[in-house]
Amino acid sequence: MTKILARPLTDMRPAFLTGLLLVAALLLTACVERRADRIAFDGVFFRSTAKKVDKQRDQIEVTVSPVSASLEGAREAGRFEAIRYCIENFGTSNIDWINGPDAEDGTLNISGDKLLLRGTCAPE
Repeated sequence: MTKILARPLTDMRPAFLTGLLLVAALLLTACVERRADRIAFDGVFFRSTAKKVDKQRDQIEVTVSPVSASLEGAREAGRFEAIRYCIENFGTSNIDWINGPDAEDGTLNISGDKLLLRGTCAPE
């Protein structure tokens, strides 16, 4: 018959702590890599998202914040996010803007501290 040795909990603590430290280190390196991929526009890091409009992948809506940090930087961050979306989904950087970043200052769609841009990814 095989004897099974019961180990006290104190024998398992070093292995548990080592595993926990490895997981924490892995999570930390993932966060560092994301920060390294960020791009500053006009010296500011903006939060920007691009999403499809009404389940139509070619129509996009981009939000950028905080606009109060730099209007020109927010415009370029929005343009960058839209171009990245169109390249990832359609392989083109062509965008037909409805409310684009090149509009006059007074005609830009700004709500709160967010800039809203809309356009359509256009095939070449």
